[in-house]
Parts: sequence; structure tokens; C-alpha cells
Amino acid sequence: MVSTNDIISIRLATPADGPALTRLAALDGTTVPAGPILVAEREGHLEAALSLTSGDSMADPFVPTAELLDLLRVRVASLLPPRSPRRLSFRPWLRHSQPPRFAGRTESA
Repeated sequence: MVSTNDIISIRLATPADGPALTRLAALDGTTVPAGPILVAEREGHLEAALSLTSGDSMADPFVPTAELLDLLRVRVASLLPPRSPRRLSFRPWLRHSQPPRFAGRTESA
């Protein structure tokens, strides 16, 4: 749980974070993902990380990090361009000149 007194930093990983990311990956039983990584530090200690390209995450299993991973996901979502809303059509055949022919349908003369 994140305390109100905790100082949390969310930032992009730098080359200087390499050893800390390797340590975090070893604790989490995974590998450091390639590409840009967003990290969460609590009180100056790297505790969670999220890949910006694959979405893979890793976290220190010995401290509560669920809220840190949630913060990372929210931050990643704010960095992505907004998705344009897709218009849903409940009658896709309206785009065609005739409705689809269903099995058992009879044609009237």
C-alpha cells in the first residue's frame, strides 16, 4: 500500500538504471524488456517497471507494488495518443445495397 508520506517518482529509465532493472528482473523472475521502460521509484528505490513497447511489467515481489503498477499503467495511457472512437453499427448490412441472405430465408417473386 502506498502511504501518504511515500515519495514516488515515475519516469523513463535511463542507462544508469541498468543494474537496478537487472536486479528487479531477477527478483521478479523475468528478463529486462527491450525498448523504453517507465519506472516507479519509492523513496529512491526502483520497485516497479513497465515496458512502453510490450506492456510487460516487473516488480519487487517483497514489497507491495500493485498500486505502483497501476500508476505506471495510468501514466502510459496518458502518454499514448487518444484513440479515435469507432462507430459501431448494429446493422452492418446497411452499408450494402441489400441485406444479407440468411439460411432458411425464402425469396418472394
